[in-house]
This record gives sequence, structure tokens and C-alpha cells, in this order.
Amino acid sequence: MTDLGPTPPPAGPQPPPMTPPSAPLTPHRATTILVLGILGILCCAIVGIVAWVMGNNDLREMEAGRMDPAGRDMTNIGRILGMVAVGLWILWIILAFGFNIALFPFMQRGMG
Repeated sequence: MTDLGPTPPPAGPQPPPMTPPSAPLTPHRATTILVLGILGILCCAIVGIVAWVMGNNDLREMEAGRMDPAGRDMTNIGRILGMVAVGLWILWIILAFGFNIALFPFMQRGMG
């Protein structure tokens, strides 16, 4: 037998190397977070807090590559709406207490 030496690489484009399959991405919850943010403004600040927390968690998961990033914009909008809802309700509480404190002397006098 004769030694032919090293075999030359095959001509043409090479297929990409095999990579191990990655874990499937968790589906995003952007619609839920957006609806909770809107409801937080319209109904109850507690729902706004939930939207804020869920939005933060989901954005963190998207940045880490464990969640589908397709809903990033809607998730961020829902999170911001949750923040606005909490801010508006805090402002409302401050104003309500402020008006009650300001009107307290007049309520002591009575109507007569």
C-alpha cells in the first residue's frame, strides 16, 4: 500500500457544526401585563403593582434569554402603565388626606 498523505477538505460550503439543542423559550405574558397596567389606572392600584412586578420579572427573563423577546415592547408599556397607576393612586391619597385636613376646621363649626 502506498501512503497518499492527508486528505484535502471537500470542496464547497461546509454545513454548520452541530450544536446541542437549546431549552425552549418561555412564552411572554405581554398581553396580560398590558391589560393589568390599564386596569391599574382604571380600577385599582393593586393591579398596577402586579403589572409593575410582572413586567420587571419578564423583562429580566427576556434579557437573560429565557423568555420570548417578541413581547418586550408591550411588556414595557404594561410595566410603565403599572407605575403610572401606582403614582396616580398615591397622588390621589395624598390629595384626599390634604383636603380632609384643610377642611377639618370648617367641618368642626358645623352648618349652623
